[in-house]
Amino acid sequence: MTATLVAQGLAGGYGHRTLFDSLDLTVAPGDVVGVVGANGAGKSTLLRLLAGIDEPQAGTVALAPADAFVGWLPQEHERVVGETVTDYIGRRTGCGQATADMDAAAAALGDPSLAPAGVDPADAYSAALDRWLASGAADLDERLPIVLADLGLELHGASIEEALMTSLSGGQAARVGLAALLLSRFDIVLLDEPTNDLDLDGLERLEEFVRGLRGGVVLVSHDREFLARCVTRVLELDLAQSSNRIYGGGYDAYLEERATIRRHAREQYDEFADKKADLVSRARTQREWSSQGVRNAMKKAPDNDKIRRKASTESSEKQAQKVRQMESRIARLEEVEEPRKEWQLEFTIGAAPRSSSVVSTLGGAVLRQGSFTLGPVSLQVNAGERIGITGPNGAGKSTLLRALLGQQSPDEGSASLGASVRIGEIDQARSLLAGSQPLAVAFEALIPELASGEVRTLLAKFGLRADHVGRPVDELSPGERTRAGLALLQARGVNLLVLDEPTNHLDLPAIEQLEQALDTYDGTLLLVTHDRRMLETVRTDRHWRVEAGQVTER
Repeated sequence: MTATLVAQGLAGGYGHRTLFDSLDLTVAPGDVVGVVGANGAGKSTLLRLLAGIDEPQAGTVALAPADAFVGWLPQEHERVVGETVTDYIGRRTGCGQATADMDAAAAALGDPSLAPAGVDPADAYSAALDRWLASGAADLDERLPIVLADLGLELHGASIEEALMTSLSGGQAARVGLAALLLSRFDIVLLDEPTNDLDLDGLERLEEFVRGLRGGVVLVSHDREFLARCVTRVLELDLAQSSNRIYGGGYDAYLEERATIRRHAREQYDEFADKKADLVSRARTQREWSSQGVRNAMKKAPDNDKIRRKASTESSEKQAQKVRQMESRIARLEEVEEPRKEWQLEFTIGAAPRSSSVVSTLGGAVLRQGSFTLGPVSLQVNAGERIGITGPNGAGKSTLLRALLGQQSPDEGSASLGASVRIGEIDQARSLLAGSQPLAVAFEALIPELASGEVRTLLAKFGLRADHVGRPVDELSPGERTRAGLALLQARGVNLLVLDEPTNHLDLPAIEQLEQALDTYDGTLLLVTHDRRMLETVRTDRHWRVEAGQVTER
């Protein structure tokens, strides 16, 4: 089915706060609309409104036809306790709900007393059957194992379909999420950060899937290369300017047009401000001349009240007329609002004294984790080296990092960490800051040398203000936890920086600022990322490829 989604005059937010309003958007078959904006601008809120999950503060969302199948895949891969891979995919594709609805309609067809009041059981069953067929539930059982196998999802001695989602690694869970997307048959697809945790192969499959869809797509992503390869239009939610704008063309065209628009807006305001300042200055001068002229006329006039009044009146009226003319010119100026500067994450990575010349070594190290084995691996990391690490999900990258940092002892071989090594780490799970403690309390425990006021000031620089620092860490969004982790890097002195998928959940301005901070950091760097533009931008002098439990240098 071909379908069109139309949003008109849409406003969204939470509580009494409005994040965006007067938003108009049409998504037709073949459209791929990328939604961009700073964290907190309302991107996920918009997707929820388009999906019909939440009610807008104003405006409407309409589908044509009205029964079009809209698929919303939220940012977090929710893992429900006791849910198998098959159940998870059924839930994410909508097949599970479509099957339950058809079973209920079939039961009501056999027993009309089970049907809701005023509903014809035959009509309800017909509609449920159509939705069940449209969802792809009829042949999901046949397609499921093929897609899982194609994605390399398998468990030794067990069926991946019946495995519990809670038992899977982060990389495996990401691939199951991708499988759900590949197996879906939505008329309109709404994707919130679909690239998070995907390796390069998964990203290529996702791009192929999105480009091959006949229906419309609205996606939120901070992966610049993914946006450049997939989107046909860009919707920018600009929190600083309280505006939204749709840009035609792809992502790179959007960057160019946005830069031009912002430059012109600044130039127009500067021109207006200069002209207004000049007129105001001239009007002030005219007033001063008017006052001075009256005083001079009265001094020079003879001691005659009539002559004095006449001189005073003529001089003041003449000068007042010039002042009025100047003020009229000021009033006729077309007001140009000053472009507001958006909040930007600006930070540096705190430096520590140089470590020993050899930072870490592995000698014939073998590390086992369940059925997985990494090694034997023999590597040496020297002070000041910048090493990029890539490889598919599940290949052993995180295990390698734990071994190099002394967090996991090898089952065979040796591992050693050099002297005076000060580690700063952002791991993939953002686990350093976790738990039920308020953010400020958890942060102070890690940086006890900072006073409470200094902690709050530092967190505010990373966009974590009063409404964030008092909340339990586990209630913060992934992006907020990542920014808190970056704040730790600034507060601590480090000479070995370890970043495992640092761009996950960061918005585009923050990613660019992170890249700038890495450019000026002169310590040792271990960078694990699947962000292709970051791999191109960040300077590295070594590249390790981890695959199938082996490490090779390229």
